[in-house]
Amino acid sequence: MMTPGHTPEFSPLGKKVDYQDQYDASLLFPIARQQKRDEIGVSADALPFAGVDVWTGFELSWLNAKGKPQVAIASFRIPAQSPCLIESKSFKLYLNSYNQTRIASPDMLQAQLSMDLSNAAGAPVTVSLLLPDAFGSLSMQELDGQSIDGLDIEIDHYAPCPDALRADAANVVSETLCSQLLKSNCLVTGQPDWGSVQIRYRGPQIDRESLLRYLIGFRQHNEFHEQCVERIFVDILRQCRPEALTVFARYTRRGGLDINPWRSNDADAVAPDNCRTARQ
Repeated sequence: MMTPGHTPEFSPLGKKVDYQDQYDASLLFPIARQQKRDEIGVSADALPFAGVDVWTGFELSWLNAKGKPQVAIASFRIPAQSPCLIESKSFKLYLNSYNQTRIASPDMLQAQLSMDLSNAAGAPVTVSLLLPDAFGSLSMQELDGQSIDGLDIEIDHYAPCPDALRADAANVVSETLCSQLLKSNCLVTGQPDWGSVQIRYRGPQIDRESLLRYLIGFRQHNEFHEQCVERIFVDILRQCRPEALTVFARYTRRGGLDINPWRSNDADAVAPDNCRTARQ
């Protein structure tokens, strides 16, 4: 059951807040995943996927023991089986609370981040920090797969319509498709969330035009990133019946954070690394 007060309308989203610059873990606002999973018919006892939400924090800063500012790029991996996701503005406020906080070492910071985020999510959260001397090792990479964005189709509907998805049961394939036309909106504020999505599957060949129409249908849909990816996964699984399916989306950053949910039922699939795309 969702904790009273920890539903999206009670989050700091869309509200004026005071920015804290001293460490405060209570700023984190967990939201139970199950309410939205109930909407798409996913049972807490039998998730149809494994997965992880890969976050990047580009604006992490703190003070060392001598009061000198430090910076790092952080990567966070929150397991999809955790009972709660963490609302992104609260995540940003929490990270900001380190700005004037003295911490003896990056290792101590990493441990504190992992503990606080694990407590909020209800499952172990992995944290890694990239320090400035390693920034040059970062690179960009687009999602692999065949783009379906060049299909010349007419669109007049901008809400998810899973019934429109089609697949050819007589033609079993293994392929990876991708699109950079994913857009959804924040569940609370309605602000646009821009993303790229990759769909890797094995099974009846999915009609590409129907898939592109379906993905573009999220354009006026209000839901958090993680919830959109789970909806896409479940709709494709039910309508197209692939033997194996993986859905991965990389969303552009807001407030120094990006969120990249990955869901899969493929036993051979490996969770992705955190290499950003050009738009991120």
